[in-house]
Amino acid sequence: MALNLQLNQKMSQSLVMTPRLQQAIKLLQLNHFEMVAHVEEALLENPTLEVVPDSSGADGLELENRRQKDQATEAQDQHDQNNGESSDNLDWDKFVREMADSPRGASMAGGTIYDDLPPIETNLTYGDSLAEHMMWQVQMLKMSAEEERAARVIVHNLDHRGWLTVGLDEVVEEADVDLQAAEDALEIVQGLDPVGCGARSLSECLVLQARHHHPEDPNFEVICTEHLHDLERRNYQAIGRALEIDLEDVHEYHRMIQDLEPYPGRGFSSDEPRYITPDVTVIKHDGEWHVLVNDEGLPELRVGNFYKKVMKKASKADKDYLLDKLRGAEFLIKSIHKRRRTIRRVMESIVRFQHGFFERGPQALKPLVLQDVADDVGVHMSTVSRVTTNKYVHTPHGILELKFFFSSSVKQDGGGADVAAEAIKTQIKALIAVENGKKPLSDQKLANLLLEQAGVKVARRTVAKYREALGILPSSQRKQLF
Repeated sequence: MALNLQLNQKMSQSLVMTPRLQQAIKLLQLNHFEMVAHVEEALLENPTLEVVPDSSGADGLELENRRQKDQATEAQDQHDQNNGESSDNLDWDKFVREMADSPRGASMAGGTIYDDLPPIETNLTYGDSLAEHMMWQVQMLKMSAEEERAARVIVHNLDHRGWLTVGLDEVVEEADVDLQAAEDALEIVQGLDPVGCGARSLSECLVLQARHHHPEDPNFEVICTEHLHDLERRNYQAIGRALEIDLEDVHEYHRMIQDLEPYPGRGFSSDEPRYITPDVTVIKHDGEWHVLVNDEGLPELRVGNFYKKVMKKASKADKDYLLDKLRGAEFLIKSIHKRRRTIRRVMESIVRFQHGFFERGPQALKPLVLQDVADDVGVHMSTVSRVTTNKYVHTPHGILELKFFFSSSVKQDGGGADVAAEAIKTQIKALIAVENGKKPLSDQKLANLLLEQAGVKVARRTVAKYREALGILPSSQRKQLF
């Protein structure tokens, strides 16, 4: 069989991820905080960009003004698209002149009375960490040099719970002390505040607190050491037989143990709290639901007036540089507008699909998939996925992630309408919230109540799966015996 080399021409279409397209996709994925940071970075990197004065964000505008502004922006973008305008074919001399003649083109002169104040970061205070709190106590105590070295090693090896995460052999090696000094240092650390720190297990943590709060009661320590598994299973009879005490006393010990702190170090956790700023707000006005994109902290951008003069006198190299920056600035401005419009359209589509949720709450949530919204808006499903990832919406029923509205469906027998899984979870949580603590609802009883009260037929194992996903214990562990 002979092999022949041939040269053929063929036309085909392919999608090329240009740098500009990659930038547009990146902007679509950013949440509000990330978008504000991206704009600030762009202002630093691109000298042709500047902030329009008095435009620190549109969060304070009234609903009608916001709606008119969104419509005007969308109409302008549609006009540019219909005319086939692109950032590579713009007349930049004309563009700069028009920006300069804009009524908002005048620059703001002067400063404010707050310009000379120190930044807010210099006025912030921070609480002590667990290690700092305990080292302050170590320094106040009298101990040998070996014990102090070992105590320092122990304190700096406590995790966020306050538990010791290394063995004494490692303490001996790192502090260069003998085992006796390490054991003495551990005893000292375990006696510091908060009580229970330095423990190496849950049982030891509870025992340390039991010795501190109830030193006269040996049964308390025995229960924390040998019968935690019985408490977990509510096997009070076994504890009563082992300690030869009444069942009422076992119940009392259980109440006392519940007052102890299994993680004594979490009050000093160094984890920063995570604050959520909604990217979108849905409000009801004149009987209709309206979607507002959060523009707080996102100023309007424009091309600086200074470059109108520079373009005329610049050399070829400088002009090429400026043209590249001007194209990047114009593309960023248009991408921000397109991002805002896409987010708003996707959220408006979600509101249409999940109208019952906004009117009545989570129990009225319907099954919804990304493709439904993509078809409604007229974009690709991946676009909807990017828009709804890591973004939050402020609704009358709380601040929720956009992904919350996309829920799988549970099929109903007899041709009934499918029910969203999130709606079933909400109903399960509501039923358990009002149950009798002495007679908690079993998974089968929950399934029966869902069918009786809501007309939703689900299997017992499905109820168990949703209950576990909600972090709710089974009925045997929810039962209150006292």
